[in-house]
Amino acid sequence: MKIEFKEEQKFTQWWLWLILIGIGLLPIYGIYKQLILGEQFGDNPMSDLGLIIFTVFVFGLIAMFWYMRMITEIDQNEIRMSFFPFVKKRVKWKEIKNAEVVNYGFVGGWGIRLCTKYGTLYNTKGNKGLAIELLNGKKFLIGTQKETELTEIIKKAIR
Repeated sequence: MKIEFKEEQKFTQWWLWLILIGIGLLPIYGIYKQLILGEQFGDNPMSDLGLIIFTVFVFGLIAMFWYMRMITEIDQNEIRMSFFPFVKKRVKWKEIKNAEVVNYGFVGGWGIRLCTKYGTLYNTKGNKGLAIELLNGKKFLIGTQKETELTEIIKKAIR
């Protein structure tokens, strides 16, 4: 089936990466101070092994943000959304009661948000998204940075 709409989003906010890099520098400094200089890192230092495990965890978290992406694809048969590495959804048009592009405002952050008035919300930035209500009553919202293009595709698909 020919894909009529495709959007790939990542966490590209400069302030988020500033925070993550700042967090990443802390265990590097700790390893330098404790393992290389032989001085204790902090008033109540971790063991050397604990510091190494903490460093691996922090860089694993940073890597997760680096590789995390949300991909939305729409064709004549269905809407597909993948929020790697967490969620994959496929919804056929015949299962959809209503679909519209909305301004959902600010819901306390980005990522995966539960219990909003739109059901589960999946986003990486911004405040626009495709609100979907299924025939079975379930709802979810997929964030977008391509509001105009998505609106046109949805109007076309609903006809």
